[in-house]
Amino acid sequence: MQFQDDLRETAHATKTINECQEQAPQTGGRQTTRRRTWTRTRDRRDHSNKEDSRPESEQSIEIEGSIKAVLAGTMFKVELANGHEVLAHISGKMRKRFIRLVVGDQVKMQMSPYDKDKARITYRL
Repeated sequence: MQFQDDLRETAHATKTINECQEQAPQTGGRQTTRRRTWTRTRDRRDHSNKEDSRPESEQSIEIEGSIKAVLAGTMFKVELANGHEVLAHISGKMRKRFIRLVVGDQVKMQMSPYDKDKARITYRL
C-alpha cells in the first residue's frame, strides 16, 4: 500500500514537471533571469542649478594670474596680479581635454581660503 502511494506521488510529480517544461520557453538549457539595474539616488539628483551650499568663508576664491614657470607633473608657478607666486595644478576637466598651458598664458584659478600658496587652474584665458 505504501509503495503504491509513493508511486502515485512520483507519477504526479513527474507529470507536473513535464507539464512545466512544456509550458516554459526553451532557452537552450540555461535559465534566463531579468537583470535589475539600480541607480543611486545621488546620480538622479539635478545639481545643475544648485548653488554652492558651503558658507561664504569656506567657498573657493576665484583669481586670475599669469604662468611664470612650468614644473613637472602638470604643476605651474603662477604669478598673481598683486605680485605673489602660487603653486598651481591643472583641474581634472582641463587634464581630460588635454588643454596645453605654456609660460605667459593668462589663467583663471580657484584657491582655498585655508591655503593661499596653492591653487587649481580651471580656465585658460
